[in-house]
Amino acid sequence: MADNGNAKGGSGAYTINLENFSKRLKVFYDHWKEHKSDLWSSSDAIAIATPPPSDDLRYLKSSALDIWLLGYEFPETIIVFMHKQIHVLCSQKKANLIGTLKKAANEAVGADIVLHVKTKNGDGADLMDDIVQAARNQSKSDKPVVGHIAKEVPEGKLLETWTQKLSGSGVRLTDVTNGFSELFAVKDTTEITCVKKAAYLTSSVLKNFVVPKLEKVIDEEKKISHSSLMDDTEKAILDPLKVKVKLKPDNVDICYPPVFQSGGKFDLKPGASSNNEYLYYDSASVIICAIGSKYSSYCSNVARTYLIDATPTQSKAYETLLKAHEAAVQEVKPGNPMSAVYQAAVAVIERDAPELLPNLTKSAGTGIGLEFRESGLNLNAKNDRKIKHGMVFNVSLGLHNVQAETTSEKTKQFSLLLADTVLVNERGHEILTAPCSKAVKDVAYSFNEDDEDVAEVKTESKTIDTVPTKATLRSDNQEMSKEELRRQHQAELARQKNEETARRLAGGGSGSGEGRGPARASNELVAYKNVNDVPFVRDLAIQVDQKNEAVLLPIYGSMVPFHVSTVKSVTSHQDNRTCTIRVFFNVPGMPFSNDSKLNSQGAIYLKEITFRSKDPRHSSEVVQQIKTLRRQVASRESERAERATLVTQEKLQIGNNRMKMMRLSDVWIRPAFGGRGRKLTGNLEAHFNGFRYSTSRSDERVDIMFGNIKHAFFQPAEKEMITLLHFHLHNHIMVGNKKTKDVQFYVEVMDVVQTLGGSRRSALDPDEIEEEQRERDRKNRINMDFQNFVNKVNDHWSQPQFKGLDLEFDVPLRELGFHGVPYKASAFIIPTSTCLVELIETPFLVVSLSEIEIVNLERVGFGTKNFDMAIVFKDFKKDVLRIDSIPSASLDAIKEWLDTTDLKYYESRLNLNWRPILKTIIDDPQKFIDDGGWEFLNMEASDSETEDTEESDQGYVPSDAEPESESEDDDSDRESLVESDDDDEESDEDSEEEKGKTWEELEREASNADREHGAESDSEEERRRRKAKTFSKSRAPERSSFKGAPPSKKPKFR
Repeated sequence: MADNGNAKGGSGAYTINLENFSKRLKVFYDHWKEHKSDLWSSSDAIAIATPPPSDDLRYLKSSALDIWLLGYEFPETIIVFMHKQIHVLCSQKKANLIGTLKKAANEAVGADIVLHVKTKNGDGADLMDDIVQAARNQSKSDKPVVGHIAKEVPEGKLLETWTQKLSGSGVRLTDVTNGFSELFAVKDTTEITCVKKAAYLTSSVLKNFVVPKLEKVIDEEKKISHSSLMDDTEKAILDPLKVKVKLKPDNVDICYPPVFQSGGKFDLKPGASSNNEYLYYDSASVIICAIGSKYSSYCSNVARTYLIDATPTQSKAYETLLKAHEAAVQEVKPGNPMSAVYQAAVAVIERDAPELLPNLTKSAGTGIGLEFRESGLNLNAKNDRKIKHGMVFNVSLGLHNVQAETTSEKTKQFSLLLADTVLVNERGHEILTAPCSKAVKDVAYSFNEDDEDVAEVKTESKTIDTVPTKATLRSDNQEMSKEELRRQHQAELARQKNEETARRLAGGGSGSGEGRGPARASNELVAYKNVNDVPFVRDLAIQVDQKNEAVLLPIYGSMVPFHVSTVKSVTSHQDNRTCTIRVFFNVPGMPFSNDSKLNSQGAIYLKEITFRSKDPRHSSEVVQQIKTLRRQVASRESERAERATLVTQEKLQIGNNRMKMMRLSDVWIRPAFGGRGRKLTGNLEAHFNGFRYSTSRSDERVDIMFGNIKHAFFQPAEKEMITLLHFHLHNHIMVGNKKTKDVQFYVEVMDVVQTLGGSRRSALDPDEIEEEQRERDRKNRINMDFQNFVNKVNDHWSQPQFKGLDLEFDVPLRELGFHGVPYKASAFIIPTSTCLVELIETPFLVVSLSEIEIVNLERVGFGTKNFDMAIVFKDFKKDVLRIDSIPSASLDAIKEWLDTTDLKYYESRLNLNWRPILKTIIDDPQKFIDDGGWEFLNMEASDSETEDTEESDQGYVPSDAEPESESEDDDSDRESLVESDDDDEESDEDSEEEKGKTWEELEREASNADREHGAESDSEEERRRRKAKTFSKSRAPERSSFKGAPPSKKPKFR
């Protein structure tokens, strides 16, 4: 019976889609009729015999035809297609199901289905005679041409009898394999959907299960065999929920047992298998993973190669193979010959690494669908069949047994393999397994440095137990060597930075500031175009025309209109019963006037006008109306000027139903929309070329184009109250009436406001524990929702059309974060792989590392609790960004991070005034380059020069010391106290008076002298310093009075 377009058998367990059956049966017969002579070998009948079921994974054309036409494999069934009849030899149960298709077959191709039911223990020989005789009758020949699949060996008693019957009946047998290959090559929409689901499952298993599994094994140095990895991966494929894929397990299967290879033994053939040896992940090792899964019997495949501490040879070979694979995929487009795919890969190898050409696989893959390898669709150098829209290919390329520069048996030879499932569409092609990245940064792992560090720590810990002093010295030496390495790297960065800066300044590129839109001149402000438009006013009193944005003032018995934008301010003053209103106008020559050029130099302007009124109520209303109207117009004009500077964005292309799945609900936006109404949450949706955020209000909508996104960040809530997505843009956009380059979407993971009243609750209170658990669950759920959205968007961004944008969500690295004050308040600033950000407090901080010229760490010295960071940009016209009050405990971590990211940093003990420094560089870049570039900031070099000078000049005196102290502090003078007193007696009376003065008198005279010279503003610190200097001078002779005492050294105050 037929029900809702499905044909059901007697038991109701199986159904056949009548629509698919009719459509595909007609396609089959039309194809047979059109290509009867070339692809179907002029056959009069086509006989398909499906063998008994098997537990082995195998791909047969007969089984593929059953699934393609009927939706199921019909084992031990013989189907003979003739022009007017379709004969089916099968069991009674299968006959009941196929019998429901008689009407559909007749309507589709005009053929009647004739059922031949085989008894349970019979061989069906007599029924086969009837079928052969029917073929003779249909062809009107004693020797009809019967097409069959020649490569399929008959299995089971039924098929063996059928083969003998055909051979002995005198019919002519011919192979029709090519006909079925061409028939299955082009997929319809239903088949493409199945392939896409299979590819999504395959890529999800590799990305969410295999890669984390391998990383954990390598990180924890576990031993695991290739076969164990194969079994675990197969279980993940058969249970899609393990990798967060919502597909029915009954519709899912593996294409082949997952393949894991390492340790120098590689097999790149499609029939390769995983052996029982352990996974090898030492230095210079290579790991190959290949996974294939099926959905509704349609196959997909992906293969990736992972490099562990790769050698230069391995890195070069992988980069070359990656380029060749990408070139091959680019040639998968309608109309191209299949040989062009392989030839494109060969061209890249010959150009970049011709020595690898003998190691290249002889094919770039095959067609894929109901069969893992579709015959006739090989992507090799000899196949000139045309690629058609709707075909699906497994583009697989590898390098086999490449010689490495190592001597180890497990690494001296290595192989590389890359494979993707590629769909041919109207735009060219679509890589269905693109979410599995094959970029070098995602497949190359480095563990050497970490291992060495761990080994050093272990050695230190053992030494500490035995000889503490030596262990301490060894630790110091190691720390010094690490600092020395960093210093050497910074010296190299300084050389590179100075060369880069010199090239940029020589080219005249120091950036340019952003301009604002031009303000409207006074001659553009028109309240009324015609005198007749001025409203009639009976009373000569000040009036406000809200519609035309004008103020009507009574002047000499007439109402004179003024546009409200010409009004600078308006004030009112009430004295007894009289109220005074003063109106001030914008006129040329006043501060902040916008009219720098006037069309009429002889024009007369009204600057101020005063009115007196006896109606205080009317006066206050008029003043309030003018102020309100002026504020509204100013706000509108400001927004218009802001919008005038915006870059025109492309139009958002709304996605289909599949794209609608990429949505975040109930999120807030920063900056918030304007207006006085209650703030509302909205939905963030990802479409083809951008994001759209909208609330329930029609005017609250923001579109963010992918092409305008400079940086995208995802920061899950850990120690914060919100989980957020942040977009830093190339060009400004308007959010409400605000112009911004930073747009953020967030959700609060817990209530910010908590009840403070009531008694303190116990930590063991069950209600308190339950509430904390609910908060943790809510935070984890929100983080997971955001993570799923980010993963989907990243997968969307991995498509070829977005490759040039280089978009990917960046996650801040909290372990590298530090506290500082970038604006007015302290914040936790976190580095990412490309930026330095602070995304919680407003205003946001987003600094692109690629735009940084150098970093100067200021106020760095012993004893200071904090220091400052000055970030100088490559655009010298931009102000230097300062991050103040960074704790000194973060200094080493920041220096290590800056060095790791190849940013040149300097240290100084004082804060620098950067504006004049940058102005000097811009005004005379050649002098800046000739003077050594940024090396004037090198404190270490200047300190070493100063030390050399001090050692060579023993008579050094601070510049603010008194000249008389030179003789007192000379190291060669070792005169006694008596001798110095004798000398003093010979001095004049003025010096005698100076010697007799007490410290209080000296302090009083110094204060008076400072007051006379205008230096009263000296700080307390300066006075203490002068006091210390004077005190040290007065005490110096006493230190040298004792015989045999060492010569005194002058204390140096900096």
